[in-house]
Amino acid sequence: MNLLYKSTRNAEYTVTASQAILKGLAEDGGLFVPVEIPKLDVTMAELKSMSYQDTAYAVMKHFLTDFTEEELKHCINNAYDSKFDTEVIAPLVKVGDTYHLELFHGATIAFKDMALSILPHLLTTAAKKNNVKNDIVILTATSGDTGKAALAGFADVPGTRIIVFYPKNGVSKVQELQMVTQKGDNTAVVAIHGNFDNAQSGVKALFEDKELEKELADAGYQFSSANSINIGRLVPQVVYYVYAYAKLLENEEIAVGEEINVTVPTGNFGNILAAYYAKQMGVPIGKLICASNENKVLFDFFKTGKYDRNREFVLTSSPSMDILISSNLERLIYTIAGQDADKDRELMEALKTTGIYEITEDMKAKLADFEGGYATEEETKAAIHDTYASTGYVMDTHTAVAAHVSKVYQNTTGNEKKMLVASTASPYKFIGSVMTAIDEKYAGMDDFALIDELEKTSAMEVPNAIKEIQNAEIRHTLECDVDQMKSTVKAILKAGM
Repeated sequence: MNLLYKSTRNAEYTVTASQAILKGLAEDGGLFVPVEIPKLDVTMAELKSMSYQDTAYAVMKHFLTDFTEEELKHCINNAYDSKFDTEVIAPLVKVGDTYHLELFHGATIAFKDMALSILPHLLTTAAKKNNVKNDIVILTATSGDTGKAALAGFADVPGTRIIVFYPKNGVSKVQELQMVTQKGDNTAVVAIHGNFDNAQSGVKALFEDKELEKELADAGYQFSSANSINIGRLVPQVVYYVYAYAKLLENEEIAVGEEINVTVPTGNFGNILAAYYAKQMGVPIGKLICASNENKVLFDFFKTGKYDRNREFVLTSSPSMDILISSNLERLIYTIAGQDADKDRELMEALKTTGIYEITEDMKAKLADFEGGYATEEETKAAIHDTYASTGYVMDTHTAVAAHVSKVYQNTTGNEKKMLVASTASPYKFIGSVMTAIDEKYAGMDDFALIDELEKTSAMEVPNAIKEIQNAEIRHTLECDVDQMKSTVKAILKAGM
């Protein structure tokens, strides 16, 4: 059966999977969601012996029904290959009494690689299927990790251009260097004078600009997105939760049908939404625990049913979660509103105009699968320090937020289900914060001076992603104000024509 996608803001508007991937964002500003969440047609007993690539096909074939088996397998096999430094792609590591799903073994050492390794292949396949003649311009805002992973995925891919906006002074030194040293004739990186929410809102506004759309079409271009608003980003993320459960089963850590809980550090809500979709597909997941840093807009939402972005924006040691507008939450809002596009549109309009919306009691009741938690900067630091002291395992700041929240959840609820923690980045990506948490003597030292120290401490080899940027040439120096994003995009594309 062909699974169609519709916009969260228009019930009448449906497209195929390949069309949804190409567009990125619906024309009405809504996000594409599947008309229904498909069910797995293989048992966990069958899945437990499958490779990551085979699991990816078993999951994604249900979502991307207008891709042939040959097309989809070609995309999967080209994505999950030697770019990853471990053959299993997403290793499962037992840390104390929790299980860390390490999602940072790709080319840019962050979980975004899991989806952005395959998105360029899905996109170029979708373009061929739909007879697209224009060059596709990937327009993306990043809070640190999406940018580099998207740049690496799309660099020199024929028929594509990629422009990434990131907040100046709002990402780690390693994250910034990874982006500004990116090679590729079709790549552009721009630092904006503002925060991630400004960048994300600016990009969404460009997608909705009909005048710009026509201007670009006349010049042979069309926009698409590599952000998690693109369903082609979200679907591959569902895979690793299915895979993790199957591996826990294979390792005899759980029994068939036994429920596990999952804690995910999240700012934009895409990564935990993928776990929710995995649960809908039939994976025995109990609670989905949403872990926030001090920008705890999601924690407050799950506690009160009120989403309020009118608050101080805090720069933390987990910058990929420094977000106050969690764009992927809209997909969940649409679901709990009973797929009521009018209700969703009303709430999103309220968010845009007033910065606040509140869901109904009926909608609140449908959030029973979720719990919220958050970690302060001190608690994040303590989680890194204490985990290292007790187990020898070194984790990054984002994973530490999740580790703290999962422990608090277990202690306060007495829920003894096995806990899976999504480990979203390598400690090498946030080296200064990680090493200072382990020992204060490292405070104030340069990130690159600490590389050898982290290697000795963690017994984890320095990843290629770090070796590559140590002496790499700075290639991207563009900066702009938020209100200059449109003219900047036009100038970049004009220069490349």
